[in-house]
Amino acid sequence: MTELTPTQRTSDNPLFFSDPQDQPERLDFVEYWRTLRKRKWAILSFALIVTLLAGVIAFVSTPIFEAKTTVLIETKKQQVVSIEDVYGGVGASREYFQTQVEILKSREVALKTIAKLKLYDNPEFDPRLPKKGLAALREQIGFATKEAPPEWNEENLSESALGKFTANLSIEPIRLSQLVVVRFTSPDAALAARVTNAVAQTYIENDLDARYQMTRTASAWLQERLAGLKAKLDQSEQALQNYREKQGIVNIKEAAQSGVGQQIEQIQTRLIEASTRRAEIEATYRIVKDAASAGDLASQPAVLNSGQVADAKRQATEAARKLADVSQRYGKEHPKYLQADSDAKAANDNLQRQVDLVVAGINHEYERAKSTEKMLQGALGAARGTVQNINRKEFELGVFERDVDSNKQMYDMFMQRAKETNVAGDLQTTVARVVDPAAVPIGAIKPKKLLIVAVALFMGLLVGVMIALLMDVLDNTLKNTQDVEARLKQPLLTVLPMLGKKEAMRGTSGHLMVDAPNSLYSEAIRTARTGVLLSSVDVATRVLLVTSSVPGEGKTTFSSNLALAHAHTQRTLLIDADMRRPSLARAHGLDSDAVGLSELVAGTAELADCLQPVKDSQLMILSSGAIPPNPLELLHSERFVQTLELLGKRFDTIIIDSPPVELVSDALVLAARATGIIFVTKAQSTPLPMVRKALMRLRRADGHIIGVVMNALDFNKAEKYYGEYSGYGKHGYANYGAAYGMAYGASTAKPKAA
Repeated sequence: MTELTPTQRTSDNPLFFSDPQDQPERLDFVEYWRTLRKRKWAILSFALIVTLLAGVIAFVSTPIFEAKTTVLIETKKQQVVSIEDVYGGVGASREYFQTQVEILKSREVALKTIAKLKLYDNPEFDPRLPKKGLAALREQIGFATKEAPPEWNEENLSESALGKFTANLSIEPIRLSQLVVVRFTSPDAALAARVTNAVAQTYIENDLDARYQMTRTASAWLQERLAGLKAKLDQSEQALQNYREKQGIVNIKEAAQSGVGQQIEQIQTRLIEASTRRAEIEATYRIVKDAASAGDLASQPAVLNSGQVADAKRQATEAARKLADVSQRYGKEHPKYLQADSDAKAANDNLQRQVDLVVAGINHEYERAKSTEKMLQGALGAARGTVQNINRKEFELGVFERDVDSNKQMYDMFMQRAKETNVAGDLQTTVARVVDPAAVPIGAIKPKKLLIVAVALFMGLLVGVMIALLMDVLDNTLKNTQDVEARLKQPLLTVLPMLGKKEAMRGTSGHLMVDAPNSLYSEAIRTARTGVLLSSVDVATRVLLVTSSVPGEGKTTFSSNLALAHAHTQRTLLIDADMRRPSLARAHGLDSDAVGLSELVAGTAELADCLQPVKDSQLMILSSGAIPPNPLELLHSERFVQTLELLGKRFDTIIIDSPPVELVSDALVLAARATGIIFVTKAQSTPLPMVRKALMRLRRADGHIIGVVMNALDFNKAEKYYGEYSGYGKHGYANYGAAYGMAYGASTAKPKAA
């Protein structure tokens, strides 16, 4: 038994194909598309079922109607009277609007609405009706204790209906506005409209009632305070009058305090005027004085304000201009120049005289202002001494007067508030109003039947596609020929088509090579025979072990037909080594009770007595014989090795049909005795991990695996769903050896689209 070297595993050896990694990779979406095509009817059926269920549920569901009422909450409403300070009037802030929205959502408004409409008498909200659905079922099966019904009244009936009422009620403010939309859903369209209008009206009435109660409370408090304030005012006025009588004062402010008060006021007024006048003249005086030191009096505003100075300055300017004109035409000795020069000097002298007169007047006026101010200061000092006694009395009188004024103002303010409160109690204004009352809705908002059906169809298709893809991912079986090399890392010997019902019947499938030599199955068997011959050209006697992972994968049928194929050209022996469940003799219509392998190994029978010929062929079969107590020991014995050597001298090819690897260890013992192992697996049936485990166990048992046979592959489906271009399914090339070409070229040829 020889192992092929890596150099032998090339395209020159038909049993070994090129590395699948060298093949051009298929795009994932192509594989996904094939998966969906394979399960398209299941996906469509699932989507149709989901759609039908959703449609039935949508069409039998109770329609729900929604009514809405729009309420305007006016945060800047004009008030009839200014009573806001009494009970916190309407503000212009956003917080006030949000507060009113929360009041509209409050439990109090909801309970008043329920009581107002008597919703607890409606079957939808009536808690007195028998429980239905899950709650009733829980009571019936004992998971919920059955409580005695309470004594119903308006209060607890409203409380019981509150939960369902608030669940159907929706209150939402409209962004960037003072509008609030009140919505209510119910199977009864008219009820939905009545509820939304009632909620808005109840909120408005509740606000009016709250304001009325606050007004009444404020009015009572104001009346109580007025009584105390009136008594305090009377007491302070009496104290003021007593002090005046005691001091002999008639009216200290209007009686002029014996004339001195008016005199002081007059002197103070004159002193202020004199001080102001003196300050103004002093400023002018100092400016003129500083200008005189600098020699620039003629340019000062105080000097220029004088008409005489202005005229003199204008004359001096005109004379200077004329002198300049004459000097440009005539010389200095010319009479006209001398006359112009004389006029200019006279004008300047006149200007200086006028400036000196103005400055002298300013100095005189400044001295007179100082004298007047000093005189008024003396007179004021004398008058102040006279009025000091009167000021002391005035101070004490002022204390009494301020007390009277304060009490009078407080009393007047409370009196005004009391009157406003009484008016506000009779004339209340609302801060909200209904701008769009609810009408009875015509169409139901749910269920949206067409949308539900469309969404159900889409979701059904989506879930169906996901399930199909998930099933494909979870499917860990060998689905096509490329999986053998790509996932098992083993050469593909041949692919056997799925047999029909008649062919699969026991007794006929084992000799299809004889009964149907031109069939697709027979061509595949001949392909396997050729692969076996090419794998061991130099071996004199071939001992081939045919096994599988589990029963039912078709290894017995394959071994029988492979043996018949070899029997055409060689001396071939087929051994039934499955001593626990022998089936070869029965499959070929032979005597299953005849002596066989067990007797030959034990030495109780001769070889000629154990061999049975197959009808219409040169194949010889060695049946299992009597079932020994421990078949494994028999196969592991040295006598079994000697028996194989004896058989090898007589036959060119020995094919052993062994038990499955995963059930017993017989195949592992036989693997070391065979020159090659053919592993049979069923397409789309045997899990991939089980196949890998079986192959690994055979390799560990020093077995030489020639190749893998994929059995029961539906070529039509493989070509349609997996892109396997086999040449079998649709084109009928069985008579031209297409199976042979497929076995050697499937892994190297580019897959064609289905």
